[in-house]
Amino acid sequence: MKVYEKNELVILEGVTDFDPKHIFECGQCFRWKAEDDGSYTGVAKGRVINVLREGETIYLKNTNLNDFNDIWKEYFDLDTDYSKIKDKLRSMDEYLEKATEFGWGIRILRQDPWEMIISFIISSNNRIPMIQKAIANLSREYGTYIGKYNGVDYYDFPTPEQLNKASIEEIRSCSTGFRDKYIKSTTEAVVTSNDNVYKYRDLDTEDCRKELLKFNGIGPKVCDCIALFGMQKYDTFPVDVWVKRVMQEFYVEDDMSLPKIRKYAIDKFGDLSGFAQQYLFYYARELGIGR
Repeated sequence: MKVYEKNELVILEGVTDFDPKHIFECGQCFRWKAEDDGSYTGVAKGRVINVLREGETIYLKNTNLNDFNDIWKEYFDLDTDYSKIKDKLRSMDEYLEKATEFGWGIRILRQDPWEMIISFIISSNNRIPMIQKAIANLSREYGTYIGKYNGVDYYDFPTPEQLNKASIEEIRSCSTGFRDKYIKSTTEAVVTSNDNVYKYRDLDTEDCRKELLKFNGIGPKVCDCIALFGMQKYDTFPVDVWVKRVMQEFYVEDDMSLPKIRKYAIDKFGDLSGFAQQYLFYYARELGIGR
């Protein structure tokens, strides 16, 4: 991969295993918006960035080489060889062979742990447009203003201290619905106990899950999503309705419970469980498998 800066762009040449649509529409993130030109604009790490792919070239707008090296290289997990991961997965069975081919450009983003905690609390029994709206509202009302890009104002996701200033009623007014009390409870717990949720990344997967499950509004599926997308615990396997359908279609009996589906998947996919989950989820949802 060749990386250089030109005309206020950071350009990545010879990039494989990177497709913005696959990355930003595979269920792992909520602050990326598709633009008319096929690019995606998103907010992460206190920055606004636009990402466009043309062939094997990736164009990063509204950034620079220093930020690429300090922020985006890690955020997009560019040091990980996804070709090797897909080779291992596709060798397991024909279903993963098809799923990895279909979602060939997926990469699991290294997202902010705190933002993932609140985002996936909001995601519980919710639709993606409403999740995106609630996160945008919370960021606008309580986050730090980043700046304007293409005529749109952007805000960073609020810190625990910033979000803790909001009452339950104010949180609900941001379109969070019944999750308002869980957001408030979790935020208060983190602030009052001075809990550094970023340190959860240093724990093993089960200890990380135990810490996350202590918060109100975080059940097993939400916990696994936070662990995977915010804590880089790749040996976990979130099971939502689409994952349940694809697992029932290809791997397990229809009456198998969600905990048993999760255990079956982790036993089968091992340390690559999280990657397998993303390819299978995207494959199932986009093609309507198991409807």
